[in-house]
Amino acid sequence: MTLCKRSLALISACCIFLTGCGGDTLPTEVVLTSDFLENEVFRLEGHPCMKNEIMVYLANSENRYSEVFGDRIWSVPVGEGTLEDSYKDNILARIAQIKTMYLLADQYNVKLDEDEEAKVKAAAREYFDSLTPEEITYLDIDAEVITGLYREFATANKLYEAITEEINPEISDDEARTITVRTILIKTYSVDENGIRHEYSPEEKKNALTRIAQIKQKINDGEAFEVLAADYNEDTSSEYSFGRGVMPPEFEEAAFNLGEGEVSDIVETEFGYHLIYCITTFNPEETDANKVKIVEKRKQEAFNEIYDNFVGTVTSNLNKPLWDSIHYDSGGAVKTTGFFDIYDKYFTIISTQ
Repeated sequence: MTLCKRSLALISACCIFLTGCGGDTLPTEVVLTSDFLENEVFRLEGHPCMKNEIMVYLANSENRYSEVFGDRIWSVPVGEGTLEDSYKDNILARIAQIKTMYLLADQYNVKLDEDEEAKVKAAAREYFDSLTPEEITYLDIDAEVITGLYREFATANKLYEAITEEINPEISDDEARTITVRTILIKTYSVDENGIRHEYSPEEKKNALTRIAQIKQKINDGEAFEVLAADYNEDTSSEYSFGRGVMPPEFEEAAFNLGEGEVSDIVETEFGYHLIYCITTFNPEETDANKVKIVEKRKQEAFNEIYDNFVGTVTSNLNKPLWDSIHYDSGGAVKTTGFFDIYDKYFTIISTQ
C-alpha cells in the first residue's frame, strides 16, 4: 500500500501516454461501420489507422514488458479478460490520442520543420534497419509506415510544447513546500489472495484504533518513533516526502501543521489509523523539484482543456471484428523493442515523474 497518488505523464519511459481522454479507447463515441479499408482498425475524421501501425506499438511494448516479467504475464486474469486484453485496449487509446493530436496540430498550424522532418526520417530508417526480415514480414511494415508513426509522434509533442510554452507561473516556496515525515499505519482493511479489498468490521476497526492508541501512549512515554514504526507499521513504507495535494486530505492537513520533531494525534484515512512524525518542515531540494512538477501539471491541465474540447468534435469509427482478432504472438520471431528508444535518441521528450 502506498499513499501517494501518481500523476499521469504525457510520455512514459517506453511509450506515449497522453492525458485528457479519461481512459476511453477512442476519443469519442464509436460508430461501427462496414466501410473500412483492408486491415483498417479505426478511422478518425476520415484518417485511417492500420493494423500494422497497431502491431508496431504492441510488439515493442509487449516485448519490453516480457523481457522483465516473462511472457506468462499476459495471461494473468484482469476483469473478464486477460492482462493482454487490457493492455491492447490501452495501446489503442494511446494511438488514437496521438492521431487526434495530429489532427489538432493542423488547426494550430503546428508542423515539423525541415530539421525535425529529417530527424523523423533518420529515426525511421534506423529503426527499420534494426529489424530482421522475419520481423518486417510479421509486422507487415516498410520504412514509410515507421516514418508516418514517428511524424505523428513528433508532431503531437510539438503541439503540446506550442500550446503550453507560455505557461510558466511563479511558484512560491510555500506553495511547493515539500515535507518529510515518518509514519505508523494500522490498517482498517485487508486484501485477499485475489487482490480484492475488504473493509474491517466495526469490531476490527475498534481493535485497530486501540492498537494505534497504545502505540501513541508508548510515544508519549518516551519510546522512539522510528523503533515503534519498525515494530508496528503496516504500510509498505515508513517515510514519505511530499508536497500539497499528494496525500489523503486528512493525512496532509495533520502533517503540514506539525513542527519538526512533533508527533500528530491519531489520524484516520481510507487506509486506516496513522501517527505522523515530522522529520523536516521544508526540504529545499524536494521543494525545487516540486515546483517543476506543479508547472508541468498546470501545463497538462491547460493542454487537456483544449484537447478535451477538440475531442468532442471528432468522429471515430472502429472496425471491431478486426480489432478483436488482433493478437500479438510471434512465437519468438519478433524481438524488437527499440521503437521508442530510437525516437528518444532523436527527439527531446516532455515528461513528468
